[in-house]
Amino acid sequence: MQDLNLIATFARVVEAGSFAEAARRMDTSRSAVSKAVAKLEVDLGARLLNRSTRHLSLTEVGRTFAEHSIRILEEAEHAEQVVTSLHAEPRGMLRVCASVAFGTLHVAPALADFLSRYPEIRIDMTITDRPVDIVEEGYDVIIRVTGEPDLNLVARKLAPARRKLCATPDYFRRRGIPLTPSDLVKHNCLDYTLSGEQGYWRFKGPEGEIAVPVSGTLRINDDDALSQAVLGGLGIALLPTFTIGKELQNGNLQAVLSEYIPVERYIYACYLPNRYLPAKVRSFIDFLSARIGSEPYWDSPSIQPETSNNP
Repeated sequence: MQDLNLIATFARVVEAGSFAEAARRMDTSRSAVSKAVAKLEVDLGARLLNRSTRHLSLTEVGRTFAEHSIRILEEAEHAEQVVTSLHAEPRGMLRVCASVAFGTLHVAPALADFLSRYPEIRIDMTITDRPVDIVEEGYDVIIRVTGEPDLNLVARKLAPARRKLCATPDYFRRRGIPLTPSDLVKHNCLDYTLSGEQGYWRFKGPEGEIAVPVSGTLRINDDDALSQAVLGGLGIALLPTFTIGKELQNGNLQAVLSEYIPVERYIYACYLPNRYLPAKVRSFIDFLSARIGSEPYWDSPSIQPETSNNP
């Protein structure tokens, strides 16, 4: 294997177009650069450059070798950047987009702790459930609750977005408790409009996956607003536990048909494929993951969000 320093010097000469300019960029002498290229040619047993008093040109062998040499140099520089980025202090503007309910209930309350750990970061956050283009709109990370993350993005799973079929105890006293999914036809089923298929709720039960037709007096595009309607006694709905965990624990809501599990969704942190993920993005995703925990804190009354004054 050839000396990588000699290959790097040759690549610099090709990029600069002359020994003198390459020497200037490398902060060394012209003669040192010339000797390095000459030694590389001797070691390879091939002429790489045609030299004249005023001009350099690549030989046929030199052109082929230059392509590989430049690629080697770029990879070496990228490797150095990786090490630097891993140890760099997270800083700069972090642009975040989060879905409305999860962003409002769980991301926004976490920002004070995050920013106290990383005082060199500033956050520009958008709360929306509409589809966003991470490239055109310039986001660093998108927090989404979905069953199918965008295949063009890297999606890191933060937590399961469990859902419960629930209503108030008073509603069940008035309308009865459904004992099977087919009983839902007798109930006022409130629907979340961004869940995908409208007019059907899908469950995994003892007999496999089933789709149950439902109807009701309200369709709405926000999980938290839907939770408030259910808490008001309007009807029954499939609600994410990250919005109603406390209400289930204190008895304000009652879950039914527990043996039938809604088709699962997850909470993802999504970002552009990038082998050199900026420290500010990595630190934010790691922070959210640690805060949520291996078992999401909203699913257990004994678990609280992780907080710390230490970076």
